[in-house]
Amino acid sequence: MAKVLLFDFWGTLVENGVWSPTRQVKEILGIPMLFSEYVVRFEKIMMTTDFPDLKTAFESVAQEFKVDCSERQMEILIGMWNKSWMLARPYPETIEMLAELQKKYRVVLVSNTDRFAINNVMNKFGMRKYFEKVFCSYELGVIKTDPEFLSKVLAELGAAADECVMIGDSLESDMLPAQKAGIKAIMMDRRGSRQFELKIRNLNELEKVL
Repeated sequence: MAKVLLFDFWGTLVENGVWSPTRQVKEILGIPMLFSEYVVRFEKIMMTTDFPDLKTAFESVAQEFKVDCSERQMEILIGMWNKSWMLARPYPETIEMLAELQKKYRVVLVSNTDRFAINNVMNKFGMRKYFEKVFCSYELGVIKTDPEFLSKVLAELGAAADECVMIGDSLESDMLPAQKAGIKAIMMDRRGSRQFELKIRNLNELEKVL
C-alpha cells in the first residue's frame, strides 16, 4: 500500500517559464554531443553543487564541456535561467491536489535542481508547506540517476521502497531510478506522447492508479 508519494518538481508539478532551459544551455554554448549524453553530465555539474551564483555555475558547466563562454553568452544564459523561474508556475491542479494528497499520504519532493530556481518558485507560490520533506540534488550532492539519491531519501524518511511511489515526467531521471530502487513509478505525461506502463495526464488522475 502506498504511504509515501515522491514528486518530481519541474514538468510534474511546475511548468518552466521558458522552453527546456537545459536544452537551451546546450544550444547557447554550442555543446556538440547527443542530448542523452549531455543531460546527465550537465545535471551532475549544475545541480549537485550549492553554487554562490549563476555565473559561477555556468562557468563550471563550460569548463566541464571544454567550451568557451563569452560575456555575451553568459548574459544570455543567466537571463534565460532567471526568466525560467520568474515565469514558472504550478500546473492548474497542482496546489489543490497537493493539499488533498497530504491528508492521506506523506508527500515528499525529490528534484534535480539548482538552488536558485526551485527555492524562488516554492517561495513565490507558498508550496513548501505541502511537503513533509524536500530533497534537492544540489543539497545531496548527487542526482536522481545515482542510486545514492533514493537510498538517502528512503533512509531519512524511514520508509521501505514498497511503501513509496515516484511521480515524475522523465523516464531517465524518475521512472528508471525508481524501478531500480524497487519503487513503484507513475509517469506524468501531460501531452499524452510518452510510452510507459503506468501514466497520468495530470494529478487529478493520480489516485486512480495508486
